Amino acid sequence: MKVNKAIKNLNIFVIILAVLISAGSAGILAYEIFYKDEAVYATSRYGSRGDEVKKIQKKLTELGYYNGSVDGIYGKGTQNAVTKFQKSVGITADGIAGSKTLLYLGLGGGSSTSNNTSYSNSDVELLAKVISAEARGESYEGQVAVGAVILNRVAHPSFPDSISGVVYQNGAFSCVNDSNWYKPVSETSKRAAIDVLNGWDPSGGAIYYFNPAKTNDNFMHSRPVLKVIGNHKFCK
Repeated sequence: MKVNKAIKNLNIFVIILAVLISAGSAGILAYEIFYKDEAVYATSRYGSRGDEVKKIQKKLTELGYYNGSVDGIYGKGTQNAVTKFQKSVGITADGIAGSKTLLYLGLGGGSSTSNNTSYSNSDVELLAKVISAEARGESYEGQVAVGAVILNRVAHPSFPDSISGVVYQNGAFSCVNDSNWYKPVSETSKRAAIDVLNGWDPSGGAIYYFNPAKTNDNFMHSRPVLKVIGNHKFCK
């Protein structure tokens, strides 16, 4: 009887141990799948697949860096396009679409809760960054006006239809390639970005602006001037 009871207890122990081992393995597997998927979502790279990759490919196509299929497959063509984009905006060119690259593409962040528009947090941050770099030292109205020009271009058929597309359009804004781009974004520029996105346009609907003391560009000087604010002429 004692032997049978011992065997029975041993069998119960083995069963419990097997269940624990199985549960532990399942937990580890679930952990790996969860965090692997999270990592792929947050950082797309060569070999990644899915909707986020499609968004990256679509945005790179709009910006002129990618001419392949928008198929959701992060292949060599997508990797090369990401690298070219990263080089053009001055961030680490590793071909990996991490959080910073997504931000610069206008794909990072969720919907903004700090303004009454449908624009994302990354749109607000990018707009503020341009305002800060382009209108540093201008009056608050002048800063808002610079931001308004960017938004007016988004709405204009002759320009890309996104904030990131307008900002990174080849040759559009020299600040993305100079030292001002890397300076801290001023608090007034952040507020100006919100005001622009909420509808304030001191530029009078301008799609161009320039500092006449700093440019000899005949095209810019030929544009009809709508308004002068500080050092900038705002034109159509």
